[in-house]
Amino acid sequence: RQEAAEYYRSHRVPQRMEEALNALFPQRPADLYGELANYFSKFSKAPVICKLVGRRVLDGVGQPTLEVEIYCTVKNYEKRICSTVMSSHSQIPENALPETTEADEKERNDSVNTAVEWVNDSLSTMLRDLKPTDQCKVDEMLGEYFTKQAEFKKEIEKQEEEAAEVTLALTLCTPSATALPGGKKAAKPGKKVSATERMIPPAEPVESVLCGSLAIGATSLAIAKAGATISHIPLYLHIALLKHDQDLPKEMTVPLPMVTLLNCEKIPPAKLKLVKEVMLIPPVQLSLKQGIERVLGIQKEMTRLLESPGKVQSSPRLADSKKGKAHNTGKKAPPRALRRISHLGCLITGCDNLEQPLLLMQTACNNLGLELGTDVYLAINCAAHELMDYVKGKYEILTGMFKSPDEMVDMYVELINTFPFIIALIDPLRKEDRQQWNHICRALGSKCYLIAEDAATCISKLKTDQNRNIPMCSGVVLKYINQTKVSDLIELTGLLDGQRHITILGSPDGESSDDSLVDLAVGLGARFVKLGGLSRGERVTKYNRLLAIEEELAKNRTLR
Repeated sequence: RQEAAEYYRSHRVPQRMEEALNALFPQRPADLYGELANYFSKFSKAPVICKLVGRRVLDGVGQPTLEVEIYCTVKNYEKRICSTVMSSHSQIPENALPETTEADEKERNDSVNTAVEWVNDSLSTMLRDLKPTDQCKVDEMLGEYFTKQAEFKKEIEKQEEEAAEVTLALTLCTPSATALPGGKKAAKPGKKVSATERMIPPAEPVESVLCGSLAIGATSLAIAKAGATISHIPLYLHIALLKHDQDLPKEMTVPLPMVTLLNCEKIPPAKLKLVKEVMLIPPVQLSLKQGIERVLGIQKEMTRLLESPGKVQSSPRLADSKKGKAHNTGKKAPPRALRRISHLGCLITGCDNLEQPLLLMQTACNNLGLELGTDVYLAINCAAHELMDYVKGKYEILTGMFKSPDEMVDMYVELINTFPFIIALIDPLRKEDRQQWNHICRALGSKCYLIAEDAATCISKLKTDQNRNIPMCSGVVLKYINQTKVSDLIELTGLLDGQRHITILGSPDGESSDDSLVDLAVGLGARFVKLGGLSRGERVTKYNRLLAIEEELAKNRTLR
């Protein structure tokens, strides 16, 4: 009894019990024991990480990806706090060869399996007993672990190269029965390289991705979610506090959505190759809810026009390009193939020229009494890096029609002058065509945003040297993939803000139902968010989260 009394006195239990009883008696709460539990919970130890669980799951397009669960010791009990599912991302273009796609799928499978091992073994042990609210320390340890793994891989590759050189040397030392002594094999006459090809900068090598690297990004984001949950605040507030050194901004903004309405396919009979996505941006004077409703109305009208192409009045070429006419029999025509939904959550259609999707969009808006450039704006994802023909040294913008980088600049200037309601061009050129990026920025920088998405390298390299890793542009699309950490995003968006660059948070092609990207965009103060279309559950759940955040900020009177 004396030991027990001393134990409780050393922890000030009698004193705090008396304080609790005195404080609660005047309130006479309906749930007395619940209120006592709340009172004493503030004296309990802070939750610490006890284990991480990684598992292989599927993303929105059926590709394998990684889920990370965080378990913490809370009031002496192990408790599951949260989980996050990493969005998968591929650098393979849509028109890639089948063998390239197969190799990418194998690499993705290996990476996910390795990531699961990292999480369940090394990372779970390494992060045990750390506070989930200590994001900086966790990210620092994750970064060190990733660096060690990258160095280990380089060492293995170096050993393999040395072994291959030894094997080659031994092979060359073996005399060949057919080789002539001192004879040199004549080079075969090959196809001459054109002057144009020599003039264009060669494609930079594809950024190598360390097998298992998505374990780093997934764990960092899961820790951030756990920190927000433990602190009883939304993730976007937790991110804002991390970015502003725990000094919460008095007001917060909701980023403008770039809503994908059309995905232009690049296979026959379609001729247009230049446009990958046509996106709508609602005006800033509308609330997000009003903007989404307006975009939905335009999407419905677009669907109607695509099903009945004869009804498009303002573009005869558009109507003529569709085969067949709708029958005036009073019966609804069956849905056409154009009604297909892309993995981006939008309508898929093929076009014959650059003006066709723009005139179609203009017709849909006119039919609803809306004016492009006033009531809604357009953005185009050109994805120019997928169009370069390196033999000709030119971009194939239409089937059989090629333009040099300088001609591309002239074409974009004419396009914006003809359609001034286009306020953003994403990846209008390859990242290697830096001279043309400078030209287009000087020509159009005051008229529209010129955004680098594929033209920007990975976030870790952007942090190191932005001037070297991105061409001259108005802003950058950042994607939370692979070894990206929350601290990396916070640091990079701070640098971009200081340079007055536009920050856009974009979702990868292989999106998951995890809506954390939206909280990241709001907490980091991104200007735009690029989430795809208003179809498919993994896309719509993010728009719903964005709407909920806007409502919450408005309710708290912190919405700017």
